[in-house]
Amino acid sequence: MLSRGFKDQIYDIFQLLPPKIQVGVFSATMPPEALEITRKFMSKPVRILVKRDELTLEGIRQFYVDVDKEEWKFETLCDLYETLAITQSVIFVNTRRKVDWLTEKMRSRDHTVSATHGDMDQNTRDIIMREFRSGSSRVLITTDLLARGIDVQQVSLVINFDLPTQPANYLHRIGRSGRFGRKGAAINFVTRDDEKMLADIQKFYNMVVEELPSNLADLL
Repeated sequence: MLSRGFKDQIYDIFQLLPPKIQVGVFSATMPPEALEITRKFMSKPVRILVKRDELTLEGIRQFYVDVDKEEWKFETLCDLYETLAITQSVIFVNTRRKVDWLTEKMRSRDHTVSATHGDMDQNTRDIIMREFRSGSSRVLITTDLLARGIDVQQVSLVINFDLPTQPANYLHRIGRSGRFGRKGAAINFVTRDDEKMLADIQKFYNMVVEELPSNLADLL
């Protein structure tokens, strides 16, 4: 919310608010950008921060898949969708260009997918999200920018086609599944270059990501 133009919009809104208004800032993680708002627009704020190992990942089974080469990720992804019966899923990649590339590749295999990223205007993103929520599209491909804004009850699976570049973003991504008390799963594609980041994520949240089992279909 605080990056890529959203920050300016939030600041503009604050300028229009009365000076004696009560403000609350809530986030699964509290990056420096969020703390900056507390300093700029709050008067002596009370901060309630939980330890990293208390950040909840409950209800979300997490797995990784070893992918020897980056170019093999797409075939691995197609194998998953041919094997599993998935209600709705979100696929995360790290760049807008990759969103467009993966969307085109998925459609070439006759998958009905939606895609959204920060270069799209708000009206276009709203239309795409309405289609996804309605179920007319079962797969959404997106970037970290919109990870926090995806709130769809039927999402049962999150796939990190690319691991996030920061461990803190991992929670925002996989938290899109398993919402409202439902079971969810997260699958991480890991190349040799990603092994350190996966280790950093596990250390950051004090947890272990398991290797993808052969009976995954029974867990979803």
